[in-house]
Amino acid sequence: MNIIVTGAGKGIGFELCKIFLKHSGTHILAISRDITQLEILAKDHPSLRPFAFDLENSNYNLIAGQVASLPEGKIDILVNNAGLLINKRFKDLDIEDNKKMLAVNYLAPFNLVRALLPCFTVDAHIVNISSMGGFQGSAKFIGLSGYSASKAALACLTECLAGELKEQNIKVNCLCLGAVQTEMFQSAFPGNEAPVKAEEMAGFIADFAMKAHHFMNGKIIPVTLSEP
Repeated sequence: MNIIVTGAGKGIGFELCKIFLKHSGTHILAISRDITQLEILAKDHPSLRPFAFDLENSNYNLIAGQVASLPEGKIDILVNNAGLLINKRFKDLDIEDNKKMLAVNYLAPFNLVRALLPCFTVDAHIVNISSMGGFQGSAKFIGLSGYSASKAALACLTECLAGELKEQNIKVNCLCLGAVQTEMFQSAFPGNEAPVKAEEMAGFIADFAMKAHHFMNGKIIPVTLSEP
């Protein structure tokens, strides 16, 4: 099984890689701007392939080239996990902030799926990691208007792709996560503690990525301990 994880250098993405590596016959292309920790992990796990890549402005065909080096040159699972959160009140949020969040949270998954379309196996699963801020009807928080809007765009893209890729039997689902204890969460909300650890959420996502597409497609699913 060949898996791609974006935002794999730390937090949920790094924990995902560790969990996927426990499954025999799994090869992982781990994408991150900073691959320092991934390279350390790869020393004991040759099936892990760290790849330094900037999702904001890179040539996505470079990732397709990396896929060609995987067994059979195909992808079974893509987890669009990378995210960018800028916590600013609406009056202080400028165009550049929005451009950065849209680039990572929406355009990166869009560009990556498009570049990799010829590489997916039959019955492949694309899992988009959104946020409860981007889940329709959920409580919205001060300072997260740009972030939530970009994650809502990813949720909508999920539904669109599920319809468009149905003929290729590629399944696309979206998980809207609540607060998780990661570096991104700590940076955006200093002094606060999330109710779920990164490794706990990664365990849920890994199981979902490997199994859920046999039962659902185009679903936007809240994953939170609080009410939407």
